[in-house]
Amino acid sequence: METWTVETDDDDGRLEVHSFRPPALTTADGGTADGGTAQGGPPPSAVPGVVVIHGTLVTDALYRPFARKLSILLSRPVHCYNRRGRAGSAAQPEGYSAATEVGDLAAVMRATGAEDVVAHSYGGFVALQAARSMPIRRLVTYDAALSLSGNLHHRWRPELEQAVSDGQLNHAWAHLVQGLATAGPVSYLPLGALRMLSIMSARTNVGAEMRELLPTAVKEMRAVLDADAEISDFVDLSTPTLMLSGGWSPGYFAETGRQLAAAVPAIDFAVVPGQLHEGPIRPGKRLAVRMARFLNGTDGSLPSLSRRGRRR
Repeated sequence: METWTVETDDDDGRLEVHSFRPPALTTADGGTADGGTAQGGPPPSAVPGVVVIHGTLVTDALYRPFARKLSILLSRPVHCYNRRGRAGSAAQPEGYSAATEVGDLAAVMRATGAEDVVAHSYGGFVALQAARSMPIRRLVTYDAALSLSGNLHHRWRPELEQAVSDGQLNHAWAHLVQGLATAGPVSYLPLGALRMLSIMSARTNVGAEMRELLPTAVKEMRAVLDADAEISDFVDLSTPTLMLSGGWSPGYFAETGRQLAAAVPAIDFAVVPGQLHEGPIRPGKRLAVRMARFLNGTDGSLPSLSRRGRRR
């Protein structure tokens, strides 16, 4: 893994990037795929890579095993980066919006020479917004958190924002989990039980990190709602796009994918059986294999893109 920094287009900001590449593509002056730090950028590569965009309440650390698997499957470099407000990246700026994230993705793609994007949850929202205005060769989203015709507005909990402002992070976490319903059956527990789970999870590294990231989640949820779109906004999309949703994910993710695939020729949609919302950060490589086949064009997806609304 190579760790390096990309400068953003605004106010000398920075984004922490972690790059993976198959051993065969590692250059002598760039270290190995298993360790080392690249100064000023990644080692050059003869083939364009893939950028992975992570979701809300996490850093890219949870996606690094997935990025490594994807790199091996594709025989191409894969780059994941910490979005604003995380680890070695700059804080979310005043006026943070979807445009902030789109600009950051563009900066990472320029710096890496990557042409394809894989994105999860809020990352899928960012990627779909970006594909409307910048060149992406191929795009895969998993449970993209895109609001269509206001369909996610009822999932916003004003209590979440107030609880974060008041420093009541366990209460905030409970409202977030109930509102988004992305934690499986746990999402439907009473608020009191969820607050207790938050207290218990805070004793783990991942749980403590999620609590620290709650303020970023408020801004990110606001960005999704502020960018509420209509299906007509995507009809001119030219990037071949595969929208995936887990068979055990909340149904609203799949409904968004179905609606877009039915109306936009460039978009195809599929449900991946047996997968939860957090599929990309779970063990196993089934999801990575599915995505790699689409990115390499070996899954028969090119003909299917000409058939509007094809569902698998």
